[in-house]
Amino acid sequence: MRGRVTKLCVAFLLGWLACTGAAAQTSHWVGSWACSQQLPEPQNALAPDDLRDATLREVVHLSIGGDQIRVHISNAFGTEPLRLTAVHIARPGKDRGSIDASTDKALTFGGKPDVTVPAGAEYISDSIVFPATAFSDLAVSLHYDQPPAQQTGHPGSRATSYVVHGNEVSSEDIEGAKKVEHWYQLSGVDVLAPALAAAIVTLGDSITDGHGSTTDGNDRWPDLLARHLDSDSRLATMSVLNQGIGGNRLLLDGLGPNALARFDRDVLAQPGVRFLIVLEGVNDLGTLTRDHEVTKGDHEALVQRILSAYQQMALRAHAHGIRVIGATILPYEGSDYYHPGPASEADRQTINQWIRSAKDFDGVVDFDAVTRDPAHPSRLLPAFDSGDHLHPSPAGYKAMGEAIPLTLFPH
Repeated sequence: MRGRVTKLCVAFLLGWLACTGAAAQTSHWVGSWACSQQLPEPQNALAPDDLRDATLREVVHLSIGGDQIRVHISNAFGTEPLRLTAVHIARPGKDRGSIDASTDKALTFGGKPDVTVPAGAEYISDSIVFPATAFSDLAVSLHYDQPPAQQTGHPGSRATSYVVHGNEVSSEDIEGAKKVEHWYQLSGVDVLAPALAAAIVTLGDSITDGHGSTTDGNDRWPDLLARHLDSDSRLATMSVLNQGIGGNRLLLDGLGPNALARFDRDVLAQPGVRFLIVLEGVNDLGTLTRDHEVTKGDHEALVQRILSAYQQMALRAHAHGIRVIGATILPYEGSDYYHPGPASEADRQTINQWIRSAKDFDGVVDFDAVTRDPAHPSRLLPAFDSGDHLHPSPAGYKAMGEAIPLTLFPH
């Protein structure tokens, strides 16, 4: 009898612990917005004096909501520690650059209002109660006492940021602010989300970053994918994190580190990531023959290296339980930037066929089929062409985002 009671007590205790553990897993942190970090080019960097005793206000667009928020501050490309004396969040006001002062809240880092981020590092703020809805904007205001030794940022924000001298992080309006279409030091915003919530990372180049989209319009294809997901109640807690960098390549550094070099930071480290969409390769194809044609052997070698890079991404993602979706490369004949010839088009067709049939990926998004001109398949459909025959227009991005099968994201 005593042994039976002991067993019942043990069973009860184990059951209680299991229930407690399950309760603890009813919510977790998921990235709601993110952007890839790089060393800004000289024309995209702020003048050092712009950030001397200055407030930088940046506006980001969340994909899913939550009742608690935390913010990521990046010094990934800094050469010395980065000090911010204050970081505040608020809902934007009626005018661009303003905030609703009644929603202004100070963030803390380890309980302190200021933060010093080591060179090459990223810091995540303490969590804060701040109810945010899906597809809402969030204003993040940073105060610098001294300019960073080397800036870290995201030049292709397609969103307006505001810089003004003085500590104005709580000011409703920052009159006379300098306007720039770049983000600096800000790399992510997480929300506390239900257990089934998850993030989709979109890894790519300027087509993912949104070149040709509307400034402050949030109409890049990852933005439209987020809206598409929200149309299915079962997927409404699925966020989309845009990790595109203009000019990015798979194999060599360009504007920002190559895709494999930034894979750990931009994919594996993202909170709640369960899915990855890879749209990379057009810049590798284009730069091969941008200045002159090369041999057949050079073409074949590049194709094989691109396919190997895809395989490496799949291996690394699968090791972390992330499903990988390959996206076919869009047509770009007629591009004055790359002026591809028949050999480059043949390379694109070979790669796209591999993506469509490859066993390394867990799914495929055929962006080539969505955006090409049926009458001239090596070119973008005119209605989807931004005008440079390389980047889609807002209509093209809309078609891309809405064409992604939601069945690729089993819940």
